[in-house]
Amino acid sequence: MRPRLHPRLRLHPRLRIAVGSPFQLLLLACSFALAAYAGVRLLAGDWLGVALWVVGAALLHDLVLLPLYALADRAVRRGLTAAGRREWTMYVRVPAALSALLLLVWFPLISGMVAAHYRSATGRSTDGYLTRWLLITAVLFGGSALLLARRLRRATKRRPPVAH
Repeated sequence: MRPRLHPRLRLHPRLRIAVGSPFQLLLLACSFALAAYAGVRLLAGDWLGVALWVVGAALLHDLVLLPLYALADRAVRRGLTAAGRREWTMYVRVPAALSALLLLVWFPLISGMVAAHYRSATGRSTDGYLTRWLLITAVLFGGSALLLARRLRRATKRRPPVAH
């Protein structure tokens, strides 16, 4: 049996759903503690540089990259809609998003901008990152094309023959 709480201590039903179980609250508190620890460790060295990088990355994403990939998505959607294939949009979006994410994460190595610093820190060369990224991108789009072809083949097999 649940203990009765004073009316002022009871949670509103909507708030009770949002808060969740005690295990969820403990997990959330642990994740905040881990994030705080990581933040303290990260900001201990060059806090101004890290803060500028975070603000710059947010501004670059929101003011430059987001409009660019929204425009690219709109162009793909319009092109496929004009071709009567709007349902194919996800077969372009998913590999493009994964490829863009890989490019974003590995851009300094793909572009070769940090070759000397990377080599001195790791002892490895940056050669091949561009080739590997292009190969992964080709595999992503090729796999997406194969999935689309499989879907279309199944759809044509299920369709009854047209009577003449």
